[in-house]
Amino acid sequence: MTHYEERLEADLTALRAMVADVSADVETALENAVSAALSLNRPLAYRTVLGDLPINRKVRAIDQRCYAFVARHLPSAGHLRYVSAVLRLAVAIERVGDYAVAICRETAQLSKIPPKTVARDIELLAEQNRRTLAQAIKAFNERNADMARATIGLTGQLDATFDRVFSDLLREGDESKRSTRDLFALLVIFNRLSRVGDQAKNICEETLFAATGETKRPKVYRILFIDERNDCASRIAEAFARKAFPESGRYESAGWNPADENQACCREFIDARGLSMPASPPRNVPVGHEEIAEFDVIVSLEGDPRERLAYIPFHTVLLQWDLGKGRPQDGSGELEPVMESIASNVGELMELLRGEEAT
Repeated sequence: MTHYEERLEADLTALRAMVADVSADVETALENAVSAALSLNRPLAYRTVLGDLPINRKVRAIDQRCYAFVARHLPSAGHLRYVSAVLRLAVAIERVGDYAVAICRETAQLSKIPPKTVARDIELLAEQNRRTLAQAIKAFNERNADMARATIGLTGQLDATFDRVFSDLLREGDESKRSTRDLFALLVIFNRLSRVGDQAKNICEETLFAATGETKRPKVYRILFIDERNDCASRIAEAFARKAFPESGRYESAGWNPADENQACCREFIDARGLSMPASPPRNVPVGHEEIAEFDVIVSLEGDPRERLAYIPFHTVLLQWDLGKGRPQDGSGELEPVMESIASNVGELMELLRGEEAT
């Protein structure tokens, strides 16, 4: 090994050690923050808040070491990817530390220990996110692409947990068992815990970039179009979105009171424009918590969906589109204006979600 190679490897080893050190500190801070919240341990909460200052200094030291590495070695290929990934990982790590601080500051404001139901939810959410974060950091330190991919799969399950937890907190508020201040504090705690999973995913994506050069894939959105009978307008929207933006989303449609079959005129209209009518018959709007929470966007083509949804997922966006006078009613009505309105709205939505490159 040449002198240059020895110095390069020594600098990489030092950088890896710094990453491992600050990662361990952040994991401990998060663990202490949750422990303080569950036991209302204010001294531990305040120690954790102050303990974030050394973490911030370590993150800044990592930044400086990365810039010095680039200036000294002019790295390329794998080494350059690794250093770039470390810079972005440092941001994710620092944010997790900030989440721990926010949890501790809200804990210090609580008037009493969280109720059993909420405490159980905090433990559940914390354990899931701690485990995911630890696995993401391990994957990065080992540059293990397979572990990173598996961990990304775990992060997709965390939103559903948060939705259930949020419902429990709402029930606690409805029963007037806690002060408004406490409820807000608990909501912040839940929110920051859920955000840990987002940073774990970011770390995994940096692992893939460092190990393989693979960049972050654009998100594929799940979108549900709903109307009254799911026999025409919502079917047109589903068919058009599948044809125009097949790589950007997964599209479904449903109705509040679904018809027995699709309107013949609608089927002919869709076929004449080279679209594909979904093979399934009209179906009911899903109303179960887990079913409805799977959608990123729900688009109502008739009326406000909030008036008919018993459960509104925290992470789901609800939209209402006005199709104008051409909205079909019982097989009648001009469908061309409906198609034009749907095409315009779908195009705008997908550009917002995926940018001008949406396909």
